[in-house]
Amino acid sequence: MKFLHLADLHIGKRLNEFNLVEDQKFILDQILEIAHDEEATGLLICGDVYDKSQPSSEAIKLLDHFLTELARSDFTVLMISGNHDSPERLGFGSRIMESAGLHIAGRFSGNLEKVSLHDEHGALNFYLLPFIRPPHVRPHFEHEIKDYQDAVRAVLSTQKIDTKERNVLLAHQFVISGSLTPELSDSETISVGSLDEVDASLFADFDYVALGHLHRPQNIGGENIRYAGSPLKYSFSEVRHTKSVTILEFGPKGEIDITERALTPLRDLREIKGPLEELLKAGKEAAEGQNDYFRIILTDQEELYDPLGQLRTVYPNLMSIEFENRKHLTGEYTQITGGEEIGSKNPLDLFAHFYLMQNDQELTEEQTAILEEVFREAGGDEL
Repeated sequence: MKFLHLADLHIGKRLNEFNLVEDQKFILDQILEIAHDEEATGLLICGDVYDKSQPSSEAIKLLDHFLTELARSDFTVLMISGNHDSPERLGFGSRIMESAGLHIAGRFSGNLEKVSLHDEHGALNFYLLPFIRPPHVRPHFEHEIKDYQDAVRAVLSTQKIDTKERNVLLAHQFVISGSLTPELSDSETISVGSLDEVDASLFADFDYVALGHLHRPQNIGGENIRYAGSPLKYSFSEVRHTKSVTILEFGPKGEIDITERALTPLRDLREIKGPLEELLKAGKEAAEGQNDYFRIILTDQEELYDPLGQLRTVYPNLMSIEFENRKHLTGEYTQITGGEEIGSKNPLDLFAHFYLMQNDQELTEEQTAILEEVFREAGGDEL
């Protein structure tokens, strides 16, 4: 049997206020093509399916499109929730969907869920572990659950793993291997102080561990424990990453062929650096790529007139400008984001944008109401 391993779709994500849904549909359709081309049995989707716990209507429609196309082609889909997902929303209707070959583990309910498939080599068992925190696990066990390591160990103990059969675990946790830690990106949410670490030694009974949570494709603790990575670049720290889908072909017990298929985005994420005039000239002369998403670092020493406006005539999807010059060296560092003009925003919108950038989540309705009252009391009439 052959499966595609992917994770961290983050459907509905916005980057520097640019809506990425069109880019996400393009890459999900590409993944569908790869699944057909590989004649895959199914897909393993390892968490952070949505970017927010309350996804937008267009994000919900896009996931519906993707899963519907998979079901029409009779692919088996095994999917777990991640730390960005609402387990209840992602798992809604999961029992009904099982009849269409879609198996979803949203919230941990006390047992590690198991799905078994069979081929000429016998059973291939998939264990679905949604993202868990210690508080999710403590109500189901009498013994003490101190940390993430204890939580995952306790959940794995709810199933007796037959090591004579082929066993695959789907998980969305921050997995390390002893003193080795995986490479992180700016777009990921990791606990301060490494409180959420889980050691790979817990997974000794599994032939393959399909991980989500980190955005760079990489192994940890061996080739059989792997982060799929995100299908798109979600921060400028990922500009040099090559995004891919991991292809798993399961033979007899102990034999797994692991390969990668590169993904080509509709618009790449790029970073360029140099004087304004040189970058304008290079963009005008370029045969392709001007519609990619850009972060541009300007090295001009003199003051510039409307650099954002000039650059966007050549790079229409310019996300941000930064300046690296004498002012930067003396601490006067400036960044301009290109998603929306600051002057068009009221104080509440500016604060909401700042809060989103700092916390990777939006203000709640209650927080918004409090801020509206604060700004009115401060004399801001136009909100």
